[in-house]
Amino acid sequence: MKKERAMGIRAALASAFLLGFAPVFGRQAILLGVSPLEVVALRTILAAGILLFIVAAFRRQFLFIYPVGFIGCLLAGAINGIGSVLYYMSLAHLSASMGQMLYSLYPFFLAIWLLLDRQPVGRITLLRIGLATLAVLLLVGGTGGTVDLAGVLLMLGGSLLYALHLPINQRVLYDVPAPTVTLYTLLAMSAVVVPAYLLFDFTPARFNPLGAWQPLLGLTLVTFFSRLTLFLGVKHAGGMQTALLGLSELLVAITFGHLLLDERLTPTQWLGAAALTVSLLTVRSDPGAASRPGDGGGWLSWIRPKDLPPNIPWGPHD
Repeated sequence: MKKERAMGIRAALASAFLLGFAPVFGRQAILLGVSPLEVVALRTILAAGILLFIVAAFRRQFLFIYPVGFIGCLLAGAINGIGSVLYYMSLAHLSASMGQMLYSLYPFFLAIWLLLDRQPVGRITLLRIGLATLAVLLLVGGTGGTVDLAGVLLMLGGSLLYALHLPINQRVLYDVPAPTVTLYTLLAMSAVVVPAYLLFDFTPARFNPLGAWQPLLGLTLVTFFSRLTLFLGVKHAGGMQTALLGLSELLVAITFGHLLLDERLTPTQWLGAAALTVSLLTVRSDPGAASRPGDGGGWLSWIRPKDLPPNIPWGPHD
C-alpha cells in the first residue's frame, strides 16, 4: 500500500507539473489569434488521437472496459469537456496566472462532491483544504488591477466541473487501469468540445492552427501526458490527495507566466503562494482516504461492476 501511495503521489505531482503549462500555452495560442474553443477542441482531439493510436497499435488489452465503467468514463469526460470549454473561454478574459489561481479552488469543490458520495474527508485534509483556499483567496485578492467578472465566473464553473469528474473516475479506476480510463475519458471530452467548436465557433476563413502550432503542440503533449499521470495518481493516492497535490500546478503556471508572458505578482499574492506551498509540503503528514471509494451508498455508488469476467485482458485491479 505504501509503495502504491508513493507511486500515486509521484504521478499526481508529475501531472500537476505538466498541467501548470496548460494555461501558459493556452494563453499564448489565444494571443496568437486562435479562439478559446478552437484551442480546447484541437488539444483534446489530438491528445485523444495519439493515445488511441498507441493503445490500438501496441496495447490492445487496454481497450477492454466493462459497461458501467465505460458509462462512468463517458459521464466524466462529458463533464470535464464542458469544464474545459469554460476554462479556455475564461483565458480570453483573464491572465494565465489569475485563471489558474481561480481554477485552483477545485479541492474545495471536490470535498463537497466526496461528502455527497459518502466518502470521508479527514481533519488534516480539511485543514489543508482550508489553507489552500486561503492561499488562493490571497492570490486572487492581491491583484493590483480589476478582475473581469465574466472570466472569473467561467473559470469557477470550469473548476467545479473538473472537481466533479474526479470522484466519478476514481470509482472506475478501482477496477480499470489508468490508460483505459484516460483513453475513454479523452474520447468523451472530444465528443463534447469538438461539436461545440464546429457549431458555435468554426469559421473556415479564420482556421489557421499552424499560426500557433508551437503552443498548440505543447498543449497537446501536456494534455496527453498529464491525463495519464493524473488518473494514475487518482488510482493509487485517491482523488482528494491528487487534487491537493495538483495545486502545485499553480506554482508552475505563476512561474512560467512570469517568464514567458511577463506576468507579475504583488506581495500579497506571493504570501498566498507561500501558503499554498505549505499546504503542498504537508502531504506526508496527511494519511488521506483509501483510494477505493466506500460502498456505503452515495450518489456515485452505481459505478461498480456486478460481475467481472474471469479472463480480463489487463488482469483484475491492474
